[in-house]
Amino acid sequence: MSWCRMEFKPKKSRSRSIRKGKVDVATAFTAAEQHIPTVSQEPVKSFRRCYDSSMKDTRRGAETLDLASKSLLAINKCGLQSKFKIWCL
Repeated sequence: MSWCRMEFKPKKSRSRSIRKGKVDVATAFTAAEQHIPTVSQEPVKSFRRCYDSSMKDTRRGAETLDLASKSLLAINKCGLQSKFKIWCL
């Protein structure tokens, strides 16, 4: 993509191939003669969420509750007065 002065970085990209509603691990994608890793090979972590090869989103609720409880315990253990702890939320 030299005409638009953009460079594609296959190492920073991830691919996922879905066939008949299931993840297909046999398909490999390439760009600029470089292999694009799949999400199952190298999971992506973005906005405190980890995107892996599973197609289900059922774990996200438990992860959110766990993160919230850890964060509230950290706020509770800090040395701030109660009226200032509300600003941490």
